[in-house]
Amino acid sequence: MSEQGHAQSGVRYGMVIDLDKCTGCMACSVACQAENNISFRTDETDKLRSINWMEIYKLENGRDYPEYQFTYLPRPCMHCDSDHHSPCTFVCPVNATTRDENNGIVTHIIPRCIGCRYCVVACPYHARKFNWWDPAWPEPMERMLSPEVSPRMRGVVEKCTFCHHRMLKARTTAYHEGQDPDAIVYTPACADACPTGAITFGNLMDPRTEVAKLAKDPRAFRILAKLKTEPKVYYLSKYQWVHKLSDNA
Repeated sequence: MSEQGHAQSGVRYGMVIDLDKCTGCMACSVACQAENNISFRTDETDKLRSINWMEIYKLENGRDYPEYQFTYLPRPCMHCDSDHHSPCTFVCPVNATTRDENNGIVTHIIPRCIGCRYCVVACPYHARKFNWWDPAWPEPMERMLSPEVSPRMRGVVEKCTFCHHRMLKARTTAYHEGQDPDAIVYTPACADACPTGAITFGNLMDPRTEVAKLAKDPRAFRILAKLKTEPKVYYLSKYQWVHKLSDNA
């Protein structure tokens, strides 16, 4: 049993994002949208109803030039690891969102979702999006859709899955090659696309991995850690004002 009170397999996938390297180019966001068949509207000006699994926020230190500083903060789903339940999994009345205790990934089972949006309210990171319309892609963009991820219909909630389908594909390959499926290494689309190498992904419970080492870096912090949600996404920054703003200070 872990300190959080639930059984663990020795695998806990997590992410470390170095904000001092991030340039706000949004390559991670675009890669996420393409990889996971995230739909978009012709008019994307209503950002309250647009869908983006990897939001990019701009943080400013609030000072005048020359002390002015800013940084960008990419925010995927935090895949919370708190006691027994993540906030979103605890409130779902149909068990559509669950946490896989074999790897710590919080998944969302679309066919079960009834669109009540309790999970949207429960998530303190605003990491869940509601589908207001059926997905549609103008010709010839339908040809770019990934065959490994089903587009979501209107009336359901969706979120970042740490590219769960890539993990399943890597496990299948490991089985066929006679390797240990629990020892697989895979990379989500956002980390693959980052031009500055700001996003590191891997098993947080394996001290040999780069992600586990970075999570213990003196610059490391987690968003709203005071809520005890135990997010598995860590951030790095040498600036204390970034640490404070991320905690809604």
